[in-house]
Amino acid sequence: MSLRSRRSLRLAVSFSVLTAATASTAQTVTLPQITVTAPSPIQRGTPVTTDSLQGTLPVVTDQFAPVTVIENGEIRRSGAATLGDLLFDKPGITGSQFAPSASSRPIIRGLDVNRVRIQENGIGANGASDLGEDHFVPVDPLVTERVEVIRGPATLRFGSQAIGGVVETGNNRIPMALPSRPVSTEFRAGFSSVDKGADGAVLLDAGAGNFALHADSYARRATDYKVPSYPYRTAPDAADLPNATQPGGFNGTQTNSSLRNSGQALGGSYIFNDGFIGAAITSSSALYHIPGAEPESKQTRIEAKQTKILTKGEWRAPSSVVDAIRFWGGFTDYKHNEIGLSDQTDFNSAGIQQTFINKEQEGRVEAQLAPFDLRIASLTTAIGVQGGHQMLDAPAPGGIGLWDRNTNNRIAGYMFNEFKLNELTKLQAAGRIERVHLDGTGRSFDAVGTLTQTAAARDFTPKSVSFGILRDMPLDMTASLAAQYVERAPKPAELYSGGVHDATTTFDKGNINLGIEAAQSLELGLRRAKGPFRFDASIYYTRFKGFIYRRLTGNTCSEAGDCTGAAELNEAIYSQADATFRGGEFQSQWDILPLGSGMFGIENQFDVVRATFTDGTNVPRIPPVRLGGGVYWRDANWFARVKLIHAFAQNNVATVADSGTGAYDDLRAEVSYNWKNAKPRFDQLGEFTVGISGSNLLNRDIRNAASYSKDQVLMPGASVRVFASVRY
Repeated sequence: MSLRSRRSLRLAVSFSVLTAATASTAQTVTLPQITVTAPSPIQRGTPVTTDSLQGTLPVVTDQFAPVTVIENGEIRRSGAATLGDLLFDKPGITGSQFAPSASSRPIIRGLDVNRVRIQENGIGANGASDLGEDHFVPVDPLVTERVEVIRGPATLRFGSQAIGGVVETGNNRIPMALPSRPVSTEFRAGFSSVDKGADGAVLLDAGAGNFALHADSYARRATDYKVPSYPYRTAPDAADLPNATQPGGFNGTQTNSSLRNSGQALGGSYIFNDGFIGAAITSSSALYHIPGAEPESKQTRIEAKQTKILTKGEWRAPSSVVDAIRFWGGFTDYKHNEIGLSDQTDFNSAGIQQTFINKEQEGRVEAQLAPFDLRIASLTTAIGVQGGHQMLDAPAPGGIGLWDRNTNNRIAGYMFNEFKLNELTKLQAAGRIERVHLDGTGRSFDAVGTLTQTAAARDFTPKSVSFGILRDMPLDMTASLAAQYVERAPKPAELYSGGVHDATTTFDKGNINLGIEAAQSLELGLRRAKGPFRFDASIYYTRFKGFIYRRLTGNTCSEAGDCTGAAELNEAIYSQADATFRGGEFQSQWDILPLGSGMFGIENQFDVVRATFTDGTNVPRIPPVRLGGGVYWRDANWFARVKLIHAFAQNNVATVADSGTGAYDDLRAEVSYNWKNAKPRFDQLGEFTVGISGSNLLNRDIRNAASYSKDQVLMPGASVRVFASVRY
């Protein structure tokens, strides 16, 4: 371990030791009721540690699944351009960072794409981010009010793609209540130094009678971001990649990393005494460049457009038997073009190289029944039905795309039962059965790339069950134990792929004979959400049977699929093997003592995941062990924090086409001021926030161990961001 790493470790450990001490002199934090909606269809008020003071660690204690909550204030202070960036430093979560600030999808406990579901207001994001690591997530934090992350299997409520977890984003695009004022307008803006970036948003909420209306519009743009050093571990061959930056031509930036994104939404609801019904239409557009030697030389960029219609509603207490009926629906039309030079020596040869199309419809209905007295327990039951249809296509001008047009139809039913044995103990038992029908064209290649295509329809019936116990413990702690058996059906890309996948530098070969992937998971949690010392700790063990992954054979292929000689693409065959994931997460916050008008405290965090196949080899691209700590001060208006996260070197890598990453230190700092008017009149200012934050302030080389592009892409260097928001 380097001297720098040892110093960082000592600093982080010192924070950990301090937080374990007794906090008897600090003041008690007031805990309001906040509803957490993602983990279970059985909804109730959830106490989490948020109060009038900014920056309080949210700890959810009454859910059987571990949940990370990112509130609106933290999202605004972060200024992250993607969900992967926003969640990157959270215990148990990181981002794919294929193109930082442009395309970064959340990774939960080492699991990503087909195992992590991203949704907006209860409906899947439904873009193409799960089909390629270079594809953006069409949900922008700039207009997101809140994020909930289920760390661990959430298949029982949300289906096969949630076997690794769920990232639920919430906003007011479908209002669920009348606004407090007839008209309210909010302006948000930020500027960052590392990429000369600027972002802004306008949000409007209005209400009259029984009707509520919402509209928003946002935009962001950035130039190539600065990096501490030359980003390519190996200088590109000028003969093969004539436009890629050589060491002597390095200008201090990650070339080909600029972006320009925008979006709009319009929604409304009818509000009545016992619920609401509403709908919204949203539009997202993105034009962003892909960093890396080959994308730089080919001037690769992605131009994406998504239009989505969302609807949801709730009817509370329709009868003495049913507490509430809720529904969600979504219709998505997504398309993006991957544009680049067909001839790297001719800058006029830019054109569409690949297109991805996703047309998807999804719906879910849930009924929460009234509690029923079983004498030994009070039983609350929720039942649900979920269905969806997806059509995917990936045409390529002048050749075959990554796959032919295919469809994915699914229908599922599920039930959650919660038993309240007494005031201290709750049990949960849940089950789900799903029917999945996939229809497409399988592709197979011989050694020299001769293509054979076969119509292939597959049917799967994934089944999942779970059991959990929640127990209030002494000292205001809550313990949880959860056991799950979950299954997922293969995705179309895993069955029907056959061709060049630029994002992963592979020649992908799908496998129409893949079977169901199953996971057995056991998790133990201990949490405390009251008092000056608050913490959230979890340990877990998950064993996969038939884990589906891209198996790199060690062969290389040409773009035509010839894998008999040396070429630039790694041969990747979708395969199945048994694997084990185990790890743990911890985060805490301790209000040490009153200081001036506010509270001074310390915080720390730790997370680790280890993933291996049964033959002892490593699952590729697993995040490193991370340890961090910091200090903060906050009062009713001000919040200040300094935090250091140390990531250890990751040398547990796959045997083929995977590389280790070195240790790094990420020093972050922020100061913000927030003012609220408790009862503003129509013509008065309601709230404003202004602040400044810094990331990677030590300007370290940071390579993300979980990224496919880690050998060619550095994360942004030292950056300072100023931000403000005003609400009328």
